[in-house]
Amino acid sequence: MSAYEAKVDTLQAVELAEGVEIRLRMAGPLLRLAAYLIDLCIKTGIWIVVFLVMMVAGVALGDKVTAGLLALIGFFMEWLYPTLFEAGRWSATPGKRAVGLKVVQVTGSPITVGQAFLRNILRWIDAMPFFTYGFGMASCLATRRFQRLGDLAAGTVVIYDRQPALPVVAAPPPIGAVPLPVGLTADETRTLVLFRERAGLWSAGRREEIADQAEVLSGARGAAGVARLMAMAHWVQEKRQGGGKR
Repeated sequence: MSAYEAKVDTLQAVELAEGVEIRLRMAGPLLRLAAYLIDLCIKTGIWIVVFLVMMVAGVALGDKVTAGLLALIGFFMEWLYPTLFEAGRWSATPGKRAVGLKVVQVTGSPITVGQAFLRNILRWIDAMPFFTYGFGMASCLATRRFQRLGDLAAGTVVIYDRQPALPVVAAPPPIGAVPLPVGLTADETRTLVLFRERAGLWSAGRREEIADQAEVLSGARGAAGVARLMAMAHWVQEKRQGGGKR
C-alpha cells in the first residue's frame, strides 16, 4: 500500500498489548454529518414538545421559573444528551446508531463518561467560526483517524459499528513437524504450544521479537526462528494427539 493509500484508507490497524492488532474502520466526516443531522432533528422535535408544555405550565409556574427550566433543559439537550448516549451501552447517540456509527477509545474500548463529556463540551470549539463547524471539519480532514478537536482531546474516534473490529490473523504457512532438540519442562512445552496458537494474533515483528527470546532452542532468529518454533510446536501437538489415540 502506498503512503497516499495508507493515509486515505479508513480501515486502520491499532496495535494493543502483546502485539495484538485490531482493525477499526474510521468514520469520515460525511457520515458523521448525517448522524449529526438526525440527532438535530430528534432534539428539535423534543424542543417543540417541551416548548408547548412550558407554554401551558408557564401560566402556573411564572415566567422566571419557566425560563430557568428551559435553560436547564437546553443544557441537557446540548451537552448531556450526547454524553449519556455515548458513554452508555450503545456508545452512540440515536443519530449515530441510525447510520451505524459508535464512539470508542483509540484502542477500540468503550469510552468513559469523562471522555464523552470532554469530547462534547469541546464541540463549541469545533463549531467555530459562527457555528459552521469549520474547525471541526478542518481537524477531521487533517488527521488520519478523522478526529475533530474534541476527539483529539478526549482520545476518542468514531468508527463504523457494522464493521466488526477483528484481530488480524495471519495464517502460518504449511510446516512440517520438527522434533525438539532438547527436553523441555511441562511449562516450557505449554509455552511453546501457546506461541503457535497465539502467533496469528501478533504482528510479524512481534512474533519475531518473541521468537528471538528462544534462540537457544530454535537455533535461529527472525522469521527463521519463528518457523522453527512453529514446527517444534507442531511436533509436540502431533505427539500428544498420537499418544491420545494409543
